[in-house]
Amino acid sequence: IGAALLWVGWFGFNAGSALEANGYAVLAFLNTFVATAASILAWSIGESVIKGKASMLGAASGMVAGLVAITPAAGNVGIAGALVIGTLAGFACLWGVNGLKRLLGADDSLDVFGIHGVGGILGALLTGVFNSPNLGGPSAVADWVTVSMITPDAYTIAGQVWIQLKAVLLTVVWSGVVSVIAFKIVDLVIGLRVPEEEEREGLDIA
Repeated sequence: IGAALLWVGWFGFNAGSALEANGYAVLAFLNTFVATAASILAWSIGESVIKGKASMLGAASGMVAGLVAITPAAGNVGIAGALVIGTLAGFACLWGVNGLKRLLGADDSLDVFGIHGVGGILGALLTGVFNSPNLGGPSAVADWVTVSMITPDAYTIAGQVWIQLKAVLLTVVWSGVVSVIAFKIVDLVIGLRVPEEEEREGLDIA
């Protein structure tokens, strides 16, 4: 029920970002639906192959993966692009919570990085690909930094993916530095971990 409500609320998040009832809002709404549905199917198929059967938890996780991945692209790609982004997000995030998590040895009980991190990075990079007018993206792209319009003939996929990659790397560095500082402060003040005895007893009780 919570996952279903999240999906409903996400329409307001993505389509509502247009700030008016226009074509971009409609496109964002449709893309949010298509990508999320594709991601659920992809995750379920991948889980069936890996574990022998799909699960409801997997479907809900696939849903979140699709929502996260399409968010940067929602109003900036065509419906076919959203379908591809959602499908790839389902498979990529399934790997993120299984393979990548083990590879990093991460203590991530809620699979936040595997779903939000992997899905967000994938969606941000693929926005640069499917934003192309040749692949069904908007015919004119707004450059929000200089508040100018880029004509379709001036658009290059490589150029936009490079811009997206720089944004992703900046976000990773910013998040990493701020997190290290925050964790260090917490560690010095109260400590990052509770005693083992309290872990065994149960954090709710402690």
